[in-house]
Order: sequence, then structure tokens, then C-alpha cells
Amino acid sequence: MDNSALGGRSWTEIWLPAALLGVAGLAWWWSVVSAADMHGTMSMDMPSSMSMDTMAMGTPPSMSFVAFLIAWVAMMAAMMLPAVVPVVGTYARAVAGKTIPVIVFVTGYLVVWSAVGIPAYLAWSSLEQPLADASVWAARLAGAVAIAAGLHQLTPLKRISLQHCRTPASFLPHGKRHDQPVPAFVAGSRHGIFCLGSCWMLMVLLIAFGTMQMAWMLALAVLIWLEKITPFGDRIIRWTAAPLIVLGVALLVHPTLMSHLV
Repeated sequence: MDNSALGGRSWTEIWLPAALLGVAGLAWWWSVVSAADMHGTMSMDMPSSMSMDTMAMGTPPSMSFVAFLIAWVAMMAAMMLPAVVPVVGTYARAVAGKTIPVIVFVTGYLVVWSAVGIPAYLAWSSLEQPLADASVWAARLAGAVAIAAGLHQLTPLKRISLQHCRTPASFLPHGKRHDQPVPAFVAGSRHGIFCLGSCWMLMVLLIAFGTMQMAWMLALAVLIWLEKITPFGDRIIRWTAAPLIVLGVALLVHPTLMSHLV
């Protein structure tokens, strides 16, 4: 599809953002429905001898690797696509509004986040039962992860990765053939790697708190969007570092607080 004008505006300014936000919306809907189904199944299957603290954790039952990976990809699409809309628009303009390269670009971006689902599954499968049992060590581990996530907000890796995420020209392939499948995929995956460098500790935090927690998903998605899109993103990074560290210290000292956070 060429970058033809639509009422004075190109498709990259109208339909492309609408499509990406539509996919993100569907991913949010699927994630919410899936989480509700998981929690409903857990409630029906829960033995009467289980404690109220365990019920409060809302931990989903075991999932196969394939089921988890599907859920993970949906979560990443829901959380990351709204923040990547301007970058995809920039790439679309660089390839003269051609549809296929844009789709390949977004695919390359999502492949990076899908690959992260493999170690995420290993971590989640190890933490699922301890979280369900309201384990003290699992709560303190979440506290340590929160502290690490807060400190990561202040690191050069965070700053450099976020700078690349905000500068689309940095990931465009050299030369004139931006619109070929391989360069498009490389560009999308490269941008995904920079985004991963910026957000990976926030994803670890999500896993530490149980992965399919809608409140945490929404909070982190808003944080990621604010960091990447708004002109005060650098200040957002500094503002969020301290609360994350305080949360982590609180969980280390009082691990029972975990039951009120998930």
C-alpha cells in the first residue's frame, strides 16, 4: 500500500496507529478474559483446606509451555504495542508506506519479546507454587527484584536503550533497501532488543509478582508508555526508581505485604 493521502493525512498517520492500537486492545481483552478464566478455574478446583491467604494470591493453575507462550505474547503485544506506535509510523514513512515491510518490522519486534517468553516460563514455573503458598522467600525474592528494577532505572543501560528506542533512525538498516523483508525484520528485531534493554527488569518484576496480574500489567504498560512517548520520560525514570526500591525494602522486611499486592 502506497503512502497515499487520505483527506490530507497519510495511512501511516491514521490506519497504522489504529491497527496497532486495535491489536493491543484485543491482546488486553484476551489477557483479561484468560486471567479471569484461570482464576475461576482455580477457585472451583481449590481444596477447602487451602488457606485464605493462598486464595488471596490469585495464582493461576499450571500451564503448558505452549499455553504460557501464547499468553506471554498476548501480554507483550498488549503492553508494548501502544508505546511503539510512533516508531512504527516512522519506519512506515521510511519505506514509503508499503504495508508488507511494516508488518515484517512489527513481527521482528514481537519475535524478540516472544523469545523472552522461554526464560520467563522457566522462572514462572519455579515461582508459581511458592506464590500460591504465600511463601516468605518468594515474597522476599519479589522484594529483591523490585529493588533491582528500581536501581536499573538509574543505570546507563536503561538510559542508552531508551535513547535508542526514542530515536528511530538508529535502527534503520543502512542503504536504500529498507523495504525488503530481511532488512525490515532486522530493523524490527533490533528495535525490540533496545526496548528489551530498557524494560527487561520491569518484565522480571512482572514475573516475580505472578505474571498474569492485570493491575501490575496495566501499571507497567502505562510506565513504559510514559517513558518512551512523553517529553518528561527521563524524569519518569527517576521518579519511579525510588518507589520501586521502597517497595522492595518493605517486602524484604515484611514479606506478608505480598498478599496485598497480588
